[in-house]
Amino acid sequence: MSDNENKTKKTGNSPSFIAYQVSEREGQDSFWTRIGVAFAHKDGKGYNIQFSAVPLDGRITLRVPSEKKE
Repeated sequence: MSDNENKTKKTGNSPSFIAYQVSEREGQDSFWTRIGVAFAHKDGKGYNIQFSAVPLDGRITLRVPSEKKE
């Protein structure tokens, strides 16, 4: 069993990544908006990404979910 398969089984239905749209702001910190999640395939060879919004600008960043409340 691969490491990815092992991680998927441990997390069950929890997302592997959280998707954020990141907007750069001149002279300020970037603004991050949660726009979706990514789930690992059972075989550990890919991900399904589910978006609740699709950004028109900025970039999409995937981050590992943290334990703290967002």
